[in-house]
Amino acid sequence: MVAFQVVGNDVAVALAVQAGQLELNVMMPLMAHDALQSAEILGNACRVFRERCVEGIAADAARCRDYALRSLGLATALNPVIGYAAAAELAKEAAATGRTIADVARARRILPDRALARILDPVAMTEPGVPGRGRRRRPGRGR
Repeated sequence: MVAFQVVGNDVAVALAVQAGQLELNVMMPLMAHDALQSAEILGNACRVFRERCVEGIAADAARCRDYALRSLGLATALNPVIGYAAAAELAKEAAATGRTIADVARARRILPDRALARILDPVAMTEPGVPGRGRRRRPGRGR
């Protein structure tokens, strides 16, 4: 409702701006009222949303990690190491069986467990570089 009111106020202000004559605009009170009302109700809506919906929310770290480890997108980290076709086959099998990419890769003995853990670490994927190969140095940068 707040969004609809703000959109309506925006239309009213836009029309009032068009109705102006040179530097005299008799619609100025309407423009000021609607712009200020929009700012006020948006501020109130944000406050209420924060108080009633956002405050107190806490992430379940274990569940988030489980979701990340179960993501079929992890197969893309294996592309540079085993190739696209093999990584796609792993993802297909993981999807069909409900197992993780890591479990399927271990069962097929694609790579040693240590290498798999390093490559398929979702936290490492948030860093620059290719997962499992460490960070790349930028050209021209000192060690």
